[in-house]
Amino acid sequence: MDEAEQARVQTRDWLARFVIGLGLCPFAAEPYRQGRIAFVVCEATADDAVYRAFVETVEALLAQPPEQQETALLILSRALTDFDDYLQMLDALEHALNEAGLDGVLQLASFHPDYRFEGVPEDDPANYSNRSPYPTFHLIRERELAAALDRYPQPETIPARNVERLRALGLSRIRALLGTR
Repeated sequence: MDEAEQARVQTRDWLARFVIGLGLCPFAAEPYRQGRIAFVVCEATADDAVYRAFVETVEALLAQPPEQQETALLILSRALTDFDDYLQMLDALEHALNEAGLDGVLQLASFHPDYRFEGVPEDDPANYSNRSPYPTFHLIRERELAAALDRYPQPETIPARNVERLRALGLSRIRALLGTR
């Protein structure tokens, strides 16, 4: 298996076993089962190539109807391993979406192996709600997300529920689920 396929498989497995398996995102299971999530791997290392891959992923997502491709994960197999560098790119990509007039059309969620919420210790299990095997940008169609939120009772409680669930699991159980040390 080549590096790109390994990144795709590991991310798909993380989504299925961890995110969906623990119920961290109650909206992910259906599009996952129906094959409506694009797993796009970018093997580039340069920021400009990552930016181009992001633009291409946005264009490909918008070219498909939501019934075929609801969301997309841009997985960076070699780039932005430093969390601060990743956050700088996240800001640039959010700005690009806004400049392209896609505010209210697409939302960008962020995942990184070293994700750390501001003011939270590095080893706090809560950080694992946004930790992934590779730096990843998640493009979400806002219309579909809004519809899912309307069907979910008290969606505003999801982040706090996730923090509580992950802290109750503890680091050793989380790492065992993820196959990490």
